[in-house]
Amino acid sequence: MTIQKTNGLVAAPFTPMRADGALNLEAIPAFAQHLQRLGVVGAFICGTTGEGASLTLAERRSVAEQWRKVAPPGLRVIVHVGHTCLDDARELAAHAQAIGVDSIACLAPYFFKPDGVAGLVEWCARIAAAAPQLPFYYYHMPSMTGCNVPVADFLAAAAARIPNLAGIKFTFEDLEDFGRSLRFADGRYDVLFGRDELLHSALKLGARGAVGSTYNWAAPLYRQVIAAYDRGDEATAVALQAKAVEMIKILVSGGGHPIANFKRLMRRLSVDCGPTRLPLTDPTVAQATAMLARLEGLDCLAV
Repeated sequence: MTIQKTNGLVAAPFTPMRADGALNLEAIPAFAQHLQRLGVVGAFICGTTGEGASLTLAERRSVAEQWRKVAPPGLRVIVHVGHTCLDDARELAAHAQAIGVDSIACLAPYFFKPDGVAGLVEWCARIAAAAPQLPFYYYHMPSMTGCNVPVADFLAAAAARIPNLAGIKFTFEDLEDFGRSLRFADGRYDVLFGRDELLHSALKLGARGAVGSTYNWAAPLYRQVIAAYDRGDEATAVALQAKAVEMIKILVSGGGHPIANFKRLMRRLSVDCGPTRLPLTDPTVAQATAMLARLEGLDCLAV
C-alpha cells in the first residue's frame, strides 16, 4: 500500500448536539465549510474531541455518513472506529469502508487492556482487516486508554502483520518515542502529532502532520507557527506557540470539561456544536462569558 503523508493540520471536530443531547447532523455542513476556510487538510471524527465513546454505534455511523457526504474537496475524512468491543469496532471499520471515507483509526481498548505489544498488534490487526482497502492508523493516547506501549515497538511488530497500516495518531508527551516512530523504516509511516501544546517541539523532530482539537478555531495561529519554523524564524515560532499554550490554559480552566469549553467557544465563531454529554459537564453562562473575555485579549480566534 502506498502511504499518503499528511502535510498540514487535521482538525478533530466536535460532534454537534442539540440541547436535549440528540445529534445535530444538520450543523455538520457548515462545520465542514468552516474547517475548509481555516485551511486544515482533514477532519478526524468521532475521536476523543468528538465524544465518540459517548455515542451509540448508530450515531457514529450517522456522523461518519454526514461528514463523508458534505466534506468539501481536499478535506480528508478520517473516522475513529475504536471501541471496547472488538466486533463493534470491526463493524464501524467495515461501515467506514463501505461509505468511502479516506482512512480509519482506533484507540487501544480502554477497560480490559491488550497484552503488551503483541496483544495490541493483534487487536489492531483484527480491526484493520475489516476495512482492508482503507489506510489504518493506530491512535496512541495512553492518558485515556492506559495502554502505554512504545509506538516505535508497535510499528516494528505491526509492519508485517497489518498490510494497510498507514501510521499513527500520536497523542502523548513522549517526544523520544515520537522521534523514533518518525524515523522507523526510513520514515515510511505517517506519524501525526496530537498534542497541540507541543507542536513546535514536534516540528523540530520532523513532524509535518498534526491532529488536534484546537485546530477547529486556531488553525491559522498554528499555521503561523509552522511557517515561522520553516523559514528559520525560531523566535517567532516560540512566541506563537507560547500564545497557543496560554489559549489552551484559559480554555482548560474555563469551568466545564475542556471539551465542553471548546464547544462553547465554537458558538462564538458561529459554529454551534451544542452541549456535551454526561459524564462531561458544560460551563455555566458566567464561566463561559469570563473565559471568552480572557481569550479576546490573545487575538487567537479565527474569523
